[in-house]
Amino acid sequence: MTERALRLGTRRSKLAMAQSGHVADAVRQLTGRPVELVEITTYGDTSREHLAQIGGTGVFVAALRDALLAGEVDFAVHSLKDLPTARHPGLVLAATPPREDPRDVLIAAGGVTLDRLPAGARVGTGSPRRMAQLHAYARSHGLDLTCVPIRGNVDTRVDYVRRGELDAVVLAAAGLNRIGGTEELLGSLHADPLPVDAVLPAPGQGALAVECPASNTDLVATLSALDDPVTRAAVTAERSLLAALEAGCSAPVGALADILADGPGHGQVVTEMRLRGIVGTTDGSTLVQLSTTGPVPTSHDEAAALGRELADEMLAKGAAGLMGERAL
Repeated sequence: MTERALRLGTRRSKLAMAQSGHVADAVRQLTGRPVELVEITTYGDTSREHLAQIGGTGVFVAALRDALLAGEVDFAVHSLKDLPTARHPGLVLAATPPREDPRDVLIAAGGVTLDRLPAGARVGTGSPRRMAQLHAYARSHGLDLTCVPIRGNVDTRVDYVRRGELDAVVLAAAGLNRIGGTEELLGSLHADPLPVDAVLPAPGQGALAVECPASNTDLVATLSALDDPVTRAAVTAERSLLAALEAGCSAPVGALADILADGPGHGQVVTEMRLRGIVGTTDGSTLVQLSTTGPVPTSHDEAAALGRELADEMLAKGAAGLMGERAL
């Protein structure tokens, strides 16, 4: 007798379906069981308000979590940066698969890069984090740009540039990579990865979260085989920083944890993890940007401690006063 198909809950967007499809393939290979995608509409998908207005935190995951708890789906896939930092008592983060490119990319015409945007350039982004850092970069490099709030899927945002309504838009590199067909999507437009020294990504950006009910211990154990320990340690540190700042996922907070290696080429020995964090006002006039380095965490508690320590330093430098949204 064939085992029942596992039901994977996913948002309906092209990107969410692509992400969930990758995980579904991995679970099929892992278990030999069929996996079917169950499309669920979230409040974040239907609201036309900007994310900062509707709160941002959890708006893309609440409906998926309700479906998990109601037994309508067996597990769900989220973009990790959309997941609230507080643990849900009935659910468990079973796996964080290997992370995609965490950087942001600038989409513009004619191969224009961030430092070559025309005077008065209009750059589309709905992210206060991106606005803060883009404005700060412009201030420090003598550039004149305006950030224009936009929403919509990848295609919609790219079309703003294609139609000439905006000079550029900023997207997550991971989204472009996971959707595939980038050349067809962009056409004559150019995707320029933004260096993390200029724009730090959102905590958890580029990573996926595979979540399922804590009560389904067999499935939790099965899905844990998809977990990447380095990704898990990095995003735990980043999200711990976000939580300690008491900020939601639409607050102007950037964070990135990366592994530092000792030695060139294949002889590299991983020695430390560096965590960088930034908080800023959306006009870019005031930033608190700090980093810390420590041994590569070997447990959740060690990774979380790295994030809390950096958050404490940032708060001591005045970070709390720079965030428009504080978590309740």
